[in-house]
Amino acid sequence: MASASDPVARSAAAPPGAPAVAPPAAQSAAQSAAHPGSSPSAERTAPDGAADLTTGFAAAVLASAGIGVWRWNRAEGIVEADARTRELLGLPLDGPMPTAATIRARLHGEDFVRLSAISQLIASEARPGEVRVRVVTPDGRLLRTLHLQISPGPAHTPYSLQGTVLDGRARVPGPDPNAAPHPPVDGGHDEAAARERHTRQPADPAAFRPREDPERPEAPENPEARTAQAAPVAAGAPAPAAADAERERRQIHELNTLPATAPRLPAADLRRSREAFLLDAGRALAEAGTTSEVLRVAATLAMPGFSPDAQAVFGVKGTMLTVVGQHGHSSAQTSPFEMPLDTEYPAAQVVRTGRPIYLSSPAEYQQRFPATWPLAEPFDRQSWAFLPLVTAGRTTGAWLAAFETAVAFTPDERAVLSTVARMLSQALERAHTNEAERALSRGLRRSMGDSAREIDGLTVTARYVPTGGGLLVGGDWYDVIDLPGGRIAMVVGDVQGHDVHAAGVMSRLRTAVHAYAVEGHRPDAVLARASRFLASLDEDRFATCLYIEADPASGRLEIARAGHPHPVLRMTDGTTVIRHVDGGLPLGLAPEGEDYPVTELELQVGEVLMVCTDGLIETGGHDMFSGWVRVRDVVAPSPASDLEGMADALIRAVHGPGSHHGAGRLADRREDDIALLLLRRDPIDGAPKPVGRRLVVTVGQGQPARVAAARRELRGILQDWNSPDDADAAVLLVSELLTNVLLHTEQEGALLAELSGTSGERRLRIEVADGSDEMPHLRSPGEMASSGRGLVLLDLLADRWGVRPSGEGKVVWFEMNEKRSPAGAQPSV
Repeated sequence: MASASDPVARSAAAPPGAPAVAPPAAQSAAQSAAHPGSSPSAERTAPDGAADLTTGFAAAVLASAGIGVWRWNRAEGIVEADARTRELLGLPLDGPMPTAATIRARLHGEDFVRLSAISQLIASEARPGEVRVRVVTPDGRLLRTLHLQISPGPAHTPYSLQGTVLDGRARVPGPDPNAAPHPPVDGGHDEAAARERHTRQPADPAAFRPREDPERPEAPENPEARTAQAAPVAAGAPAPAAADAERERRQIHELNTLPATAPRLPAADLRRSREAFLLDAGRALAEAGTTSEVLRVAATLAMPGFSPDAQAVFGVKGTMLTVVGQHGHSSAQTSPFEMPLDTEYPAAQVVRTGRPIYLSSPAEYQQRFPATWPLAEPFDRQSWAFLPLVTAGRTTGAWLAAFETAVAFTPDERAVLSTVARMLSQALERAHTNEAERALSRGLRRSMGDSAREIDGLTVTARYVPTGGGLLVGGDWYDVIDLPGGRIAMVVGDVQGHDVHAAGVMSRLRTAVHAYAVEGHRPDAVLARASRFLASLDEDRFATCLYIEADPASGRLEIARAGHPHPVLRMTDGTTVIRHVDGGLPLGLAPEGEDYPVTELELQVGEVLMVCTDGLIETGGHDMFSGWVRVRDVVAPSPASDLEGMADALIRAVHGPGSHHGAGRLADRREDDIALLLLRRDPIDGAPKPVGRRLVVTVGQGQPARVAAARRELRGILQDWNSPDDADAAVLLVSELLTNVLLHTEQEGALLAELSGTSGERRLRIEVADGSDEMPHLRSPGEMASSGRGLVLLDLLADRWGVRPSGEGKVVWFEMNEKRSPAGAQPSV
């Protein structure tokens, strides 16, 4: 950035005594600096670079108008400012880049809070804005008013905000002043600007004149030079501005060196700024979730009128005082710190007594704590405040605020420090609680074991996704258990709630289910015992659970369900259906006498069974139906050979970017945790080859509802059958055969349905077996007969049918062939 003494800057400067009006070139350069997207010549600079934030020509033009340029480097936490910006803020030109705390200390408290809110709005809405702020001295005196133009920083850079700064006495560069003004981003409510407009008086040039030095002779007056300066102004032409830049620098210097008798902010104004600071500090500390974040926020605190330049947070570890975190001390000044609590050290005394200690001078420190004064002396501070960190009436540590300048610690200042200490202790306690809960959840999460298991004949893949509440585990869980005889058990459960208590209940219930399974109990007995255990553990909680016992050699599964969502079956050709299984109430609701029926299922080689909690189905604003459709659309096209990829695709469908394009795109994705298990049967020696789609359903006496379930399952595997009428006929025949078993025998009926072949030429074979030796006979029932029509319907609707005896009863079977549908016909749904 060119300085004000640059020849280009001097040639474009305004005449002395005239208001600082930005010329058209400066207006263009200011717009380019505030909105970098409109100027391809903007350059990036390293954080430690000088003020070279714009191109040479733009820098000269901006300097001529007294405009500073800055940008906020969020990654480094610093404001990269040119020399003019530093001048206007009253910062040293050769010092380090200012941080947010430095800027906070230089601005009025109310203005900084408003500036923070406006900056967040500008960054989120990606549109420019402007605001006026007041610059104050470290002791609270009003220095000047600044006008800031702010715009979002370039994409894919660490600069989230950037813009320009201009002395508030100058006119703001921009469009034609006669045009309608652009509404400010804060809605036009700018109290500082309003007060300035209503109270501004014509500037008295003598007010900015350097103080007279009696030993320095006055420069002789040159009437010709004064006439030469005034003539162009009277004529309306641009005047030579060789002295204007120096005059501006002199004014800035005089403002920065005003005597102590200069006007200060009113006491009420200073109190309001401190109240605004406390509100801003409370918001920032409330948003901090970890100890490191709390300490980082504490390091940026800059209190109006007196800001600590070094801080430390002390904690208690047994009988020792330790340093939890610090800010403002160099690495050479810091070393591992540990001190007994009975030491005569201010922080140790604060922890012991719970009362704050204020030391306003080194002499007072040395007098009150002579033994530990040598520890504080090398840091070269002038005042210290040690305040207790109290949580629930217990002192948990101490906070040190050290000052390079002497502080009297007035009642107002002590009140501010005490309030900050209380907010800091509460934030640290929340952070400690959060970290403890995360540590607990990590341990519970690790206890679930590996996400993949390979067993001879079966492959298992699992996933767990926690909620977004900060915990790494909730009430959902999965488990894979090795059983005697080479069998395995797989469990998926969901305890009510998503808090730490739910996680604790889940851990104990999971252990109980694991123990009952290892003891050798059957699936129904495992769930019945688990229900009684949960009722005795916590009467206010219930849990859903699905328990599967699998034989890897035969692919046979025994499933018991307690209020849990049904499993999903993906067949070898990709057809995906909900596999309805019998079930009972959730665990813990009816611990005495609750029955959990067992459903048997046989997996073919290449088939995949999916078991999950309701979080996978309903998260994202879905119900059980639309969520099931989402699951089906992911599972059906995924290759069965890649279970890991299928599991990842299911999680992405719920939490990935694509989940925001369909139904529930605005819903919260953190509403529930997810547990997922995928089970695939693999080929082994002696395993039968897959025959296509296959369905096995058992209907016992006293279970007429299972007939309706069998109809639903059959419609699932016939979902793309070419002829809807033939599909309805097959469902009717199955219903008739199963009902005959329940009416005419005292045995259970077993349905086996197999669909084989290629689309358009497939064959459906259905067998219904029972344990009765009585063979059915085809007959011609009368018009008023109430039975005898089952085999008549079978003979009319099936392509082939028959009855054969078996070792323990008989089997009634029929076959139907799929016919190619004519053009335009729709398959069965």
